Amino acid sequence: MKRLEDLLFTQGFGTRRVCRGLVQQGRVAVGSPAQPCLDPDALFAPLGFRFEVEGVPWEWHERAYLMLNKPPGFECSQRPSAHPSIYTLLPAPLRQRGGGAAAGVQAVGRLDQDTTGLLLLSDDGAFIHRLTSPRHHVPKVYEVGLRHPMALEACQRLLEGVVLDDDPRPVRARSADLVSERHLRLVLAEGKYHQVKRMVAAVGNRVETLHRSAIGDLRLPDDLAPGAWRWLTREEVEGLRAARTA
Repeated sequence: MKRLEDLLFTQGFGTRRVCRGLVQQGRVAVGSPAQPCLDPDALFAPLGFRFEVEGVPWEWHERAYLMLNKPPGFECSQRPSAHPSIYTLLPAPLRQRGGGAAAGVQAVGRLDQDTTGLLLLSDDGAFIHRLTSPRHHVPKVYEVGLRHPMALEACQRLLEGVVLDDDPRPVRARSADLVSERHLRLVLAEGKYHQVKRMVAAVGNRVETLHRSAIGDLRLPDDLAPGAWRWLTREEVEGLRAARTA
């Protein structure tokens, strides 16, 4: 059992003093139907605990695991340079979870500002490392819009490996399928800087649009609008933890 003040604090609703004030001011409701709870020391079991803060419903999560449909024109940075941050698309409590210098959820890898699609976020450092470490080779699926029609021979070169300017070792796609002459579905198990764009350039073409549609077996849902986010299910989290290439 945990005090209501502490439950709010762990979920990013401010310092303990702020959370205590929220409760005392009647801005936190619990139960079904939700009723204001004015006692910050009231005890509740965290698991499955549901509450409302200023009328917005929340559920307590020990760790945050999210998916975001990243729209174009956003940077995956807490301190963006030329475009708004993807973190502005999230509610403040998700950006403040945990407190301290490294508060809030963090992007699991990055997408360029003009790249759209599936982006994971979490405050679980081990989970982030598991999905970003090159040792685990978690596959990522990209839908690539091409400037010029691509021949099957170019796809074969991507499968056999192309050399990028910062590494003499060939970089290979796990799969490269032409959906149409200007739509390439590319699956990669690495995460080099601008890798898709540089691989496509290495076979004489150019990326016009880039969209990540899947990570491991997790696909971006068709009903998650650009800029929208949702919690991952327990099954989705466990599937990502187990993901790797064959």
